[in-house]
Amino acid sequence: MTLFLPIFGLGWTGTVVALVLYAQLPIIRNTVAGLQGVDSAIVESARGIGMTPLRILLRVQLPLAWPVIIAGIRVATMLAFGISAIAAYVSGPGLGNLIFTGLQRFGAVNSLNQAIVGGVGIAVLALLFDGAFLVLRRLTLSRGIRV
Repeated sequence: MTLFLPIFGLGWTGTVVALVLYAQLPIIRNTVAGLQGVDSAIVESARGIGMTPLRILLRVQLPLAWPVIIAGIRVATMLAFGISAIAAYVSGPGLGNLIFTGLQRFGAVNSLNQAIVGGVGIAVLALLFDGAFLVLRRLTLSRGIRV
C-alpha cells in the first residue's frame, strides 16, 4: 500500500487500488499453472481436428484449467478480505475500522465488542464468498472433470 500512497493518498481509492493489485497475483499464478497443467496430448488432439489456437484456448484449455483458476480466485478473495481489515489502519474503508477503533479504545465500554464484531464480520463475509465460489465451481464444472 505504501507504493500507492504518493499517487492515490490515504483513503478509499488507494485502498481499493492496492487490494485489486494484490489480488491479481494468485489469480494470474493459478491461471498460468492451470493452463500449463493441461495435457499436451489433449491440445494436440484439438489441433489435429483443425481447431484454431483461440478455439483451443476457449474450448479445451480454459475449461480444463477452470478448477485451478477458481482456486486462485478463492485465494485472492481471502487475501483481499485479510488486507482490507488491515487497510483501516491507513484510513481505508471497511470492517477493519471497527477492529482498530475497538482496539484503540480498549478498556472503554463496548470496545471489545466493537473489535469482535469487526473481526467476526470479516470472517463471516470471507466464508460466504468462499462458499459462493465453491458453488460457482460446482455449477460451472462439467461432471467429467470433477475431482
